[in-house]
Amino acid sequence: MSEAITALVTGASRGIGAAIADALVEAGYRVAGTATSEAGAAAIGSRLGSAGAGFVLDVADDVSVEQAHAAIVAQLGDPLVLVNNAGVTRDNLLLRMKPEEWDTVVQTNVGGLYRLCRRMVRPMMKARFGRIISLSSVIARMGNAGQTNYAASKGAVEAFTRSLAQEIGSRGITVNAVAPGFIETEMTAAIPEAQRHALLANVAVGRLGSAAEVASVVRFLASEGAGYITGETIHVNGGLYCA
Repeated sequence: MSEAITALVTGASRGIGAAIADALVEAGYRVAGTATSEAGAAAIGSRLGSAGAGFVLDVADDVSVEQAHAAIVAQLGDPLVLVNNAGVTRDNLLLRMKPEEWDTVVQTNVGGLYRLCRRMVRPMMKARFGRIISLSSVIARMGNAGQTNYAASKGAVEAFTRSLAQEIGSRGITVNAVAPGFIETEMTAAIPEAQRHALLANVAVGRLGSAAEVASVVRFLASEGAGYITGETIHVNGGLYCA
């Protein structure tokens, strides 16, 4: 069935999103990957080649979601797999946090989930098959000083996942979240060595995770074989936090 399925991966230009898009291509899906810029979308399209295409999408903007969805449907068909990966951080201590730092994180990380799922659930219901997978974070459970906005948004992702799973499970649609821990990306590559050692001291497996390891979990949850898993958050954190 996967050969006929279109998967939409938001934030697919680099890091975990790019790894997810690549893993789904390998599994036989047609992949629509999104970025917030024309250059990013073009780079995604070049990387995916004939297996998919890149599109410009700002998940915090209603008009952008509407336009991107229409373009994806016209070129690749209705996505029956949706991976909500796009997200932002605006770290600050709460006492110093500006309203726009709170609003940007919530509008993107939570509002984007609402906008995309609301638009894409109907075709899934008609097909009586769908997979919605949203990226949370270990910070949703652990908390982290200076990230009240981000932690709140990712906690909301998990609560949204549990509730939507109950609404649409009878239509053959599963809704799950994946919560990575510390993953080797451009961001973590910039962590000073002393701070990296201190961080790894709390990770049971003693290393950072890879984007491919997160992508492999998403790939499984997108498959027909994961049809009896819904409303769950799967943790991929090397034992940093055990739920």
